[in-house]
Amino acid sequence: MPTKTTKTRKSKTRAKARKNLVIVESPAKAKTIEKYLGRNYHVIASKGHVRDLPKSQMGIDFENDYQPKYISIRGKGDTIKELKNEAKKAKEVYLASDPDREGEAIAWHIAHILKLDENAKNRVTFNEVTKDAVKESFKHPRSINMDTVDAQQARRVLDRIVGYSLSPILWNKVKKGLSAGRVQSVALKLVIDREQEIKKFQPKEYWTIDAEFTLDSKTFKSSFYGVDGKKKELNNIEEVQAVLAKIDKKAEFKVEKVVASERRRQPVAPFTTSTMQQEANKRLGYRTRRTMSIAQQLYEGISLGKEGTVGLITYMRTDSKRTSPVAQQEASKFLTETYGAEYAAKSQRHFKNQEDAQDAHEAHEAIRPTSVYRTPDSLKDVLTTEQYRLYRLIWSRFVASEMTPAVYDTIRADIVQNGVLFRTIGSKMKFAGFTKVYNNKEEKNSSLPSLQENDLVKLTKSDNKQHFTLPPARYTEASLVRALEENGVGRPSTYAPTIDTIQRRYYVKLEGRSIVPTELGEIVDQLIEEFFPDIVNIDFTAQLESDLDSVEEGKKNWIKVVDEYYQPLKKELDTASSKIEKIQIKDEPAGFDCDICGAPMVIKLGRYGKFYACSRFPDCRNTKPITKKIGVVCPKCQKGEVVEKKSKKNRKFYGCSRYPECDFVSWDQPVGRNCPNCDHYLVQKKSKKALVVLCPNGDYREEAKEDADE
Repeated sequence: MPTKTTKTRKSKTRAKARKNLVIVESPAKAKTIEKYLGRNYHVIASKGHVRDLPKSQMGIDFENDYQPKYISIRGKGDTIKELKNEAKKAKEVYLASDPDREGEAIAWHIAHILKLDENAKNRVTFNEVTKDAVKESFKHPRSINMDTVDAQQARRVLDRIVGYSLSPILWNKVKKGLSAGRVQSVALKLVIDREQEIKKFQPKEYWTIDAEFTLDSKTFKSSFYGVDGKKKELNNIEEVQAVLAKIDKKAEFKVEKVVASERRRQPVAPFTTSTMQQEANKRLGYRTRRTMSIAQQLYEGISLGKEGTVGLITYMRTDSKRTSPVAQQEASKFLTETYGAEYAAKSQRHFKNQEDAQDAHEAHEAIRPTSVYRTPDSLKDVLTTEQYRLYRLIWSRFVASEMTPAVYDTIRADIVQNGVLFRTIGSKMKFAGFTKVYNNKEEKNSSLPSLQENDLVKLTKSDNKQHFTLPPARYTEASLVRALEENGVGRPSTYAPTIDTIQRRYYVKLEGRSIVPTELGEIVDQLIEEFFPDIVNIDFTAQLESDLDSVEEGKKNWIKVVDEYYQPLKKELDTASSKIEKIQIKDEPAGFDCDICGAPMVIKLGRYGKFYACSRFPDCRNTKPITKKIGVVCPKCQKGEVVEKKSKKNRKFYGCSRYPECDFVSWDQPVGRNCPNCDHYLVQKKSKKALVVLCPNGDYREEAKEDADE
């Protein structure tokens, strides 16, 4: 029987047993991973980067191969102290930051602060926060990939050089608080170029002739195609009348040709960061930053009750379309069990990545659910509405990518009289395939009667319409992300912050979902384009992104890439300050006088847009927001009018014109009527297809009108 002394000695030994330390980026992820790894591991978070370039200076040693002068980030002292203290007590230290360039750089910086051996095999990465994936990753630790770190360093150094070189010029020549950047300047140029296209656009007239034919009492629609077997454009009413003059509306038309075929529509690839942001914007109305925030929550883990906290999706910053064979096999099994074997793809799919996609590491995958058996409906009770909607989108997109094609029976019929050819196309779904789960197009079944060649049909109606070609559409956040990706500008981690920056700087503003350049944005773009053309040269910027990929692949030296980019910029910087004249943004007369000193008020351009200010500034500091009346009496005081205002973050809201006497405020626009059930004022909200009038208390709802998004 062991003595009391023996028991005490054993308990002390147990207490002194050292644990392995794991450092991740997020506190939420730290808790989850510690549960997976067990009692021999202690997991803490660095909460992002711990070292960076100083904010007070350039922080680049130009005389010493562009070496960055890293310092500990202000406010991270306690975190760094905790990391050092825990590392001293640890048996081993593992660096488990995110599986991308930023994550690799964070691991390298932490290794430097903790004085770890950079060649030690202490780096672990996992593409999903699940028990199996995390445990498997710790079986295969590796050393820090310095090629990946160098790619991140090169990007950081170049962004600092561009930002800290151009921004002071903008402050001095235009106004304080402005900035320029490698990717944001290209994004701004894309928006402004599109706006110029719209302004220069000349609409072109064209006409269509739609017809309705009948065969055996069955009616079907058709459209004018051409004359004498050749396609013909109708450019004016005279050409329309010439075609109609050839037709005898009382005589029958002949079905000259019928072509029946089977069409297959293939599923699209699972999400990359870009395509997820685009679809979430189009389908859910989510801004890019909001989408990434929700995706981060789904990746880091959601509490599923007895199952514990589990990451529901794979890493959300990726431009790879690849998915693991294990995930594909699970999807095939799920589809066979749920829908039948005919819905599961017969072989594993391989979607082709874009040429410049960062898929150097095998760990890089498309965004997918960590298990297809966690269906959206099974998780509805544990997810917020936003989390549920985005998870459902990701889940259905991935599952569909592993399904069979949708199959359609199609018929094309040419209907002719006196050389005038009408063409009709019918389509009917034969097999739903992947559309049973995810459909990225509106399906319109247009079945036709059983048409045979030489059938005679009657014209029952014809309608000729005048149309005009439309200008290109303004960018939305979704289409701007797509444009940046298609042009090879930026990477998954940069899309959301880039679009956010050009809005915060008031270079662009949102009108509905459309991105519109401001006067300030046009001034900044014109200045950069004139004096720093390479900064806004899309091909030049895309080539740099390609060079950074080459650094990550070990094919190029990061210092050489930085030098090749900096040398032409240096020449432009040397002459820019002397050549650029100070730009005065003129104040517009407001049309009324200051109610404090009586001087004329003017319209000034500020950080968040235009506002009224006294012309005697700074002697008189009276300012007023520019408000827009909406024709509704204040529902609170019944004396003032409701006006539209903008918050400091440029968000629209509604308040009483008598503020501060009346403090009425609402994010939603009041409509001037009260709820018939509870007498609360009604507001209008935009849904996807309509403008909805409702009671904030939930007691009343009505559809207002269609196409509210426009």
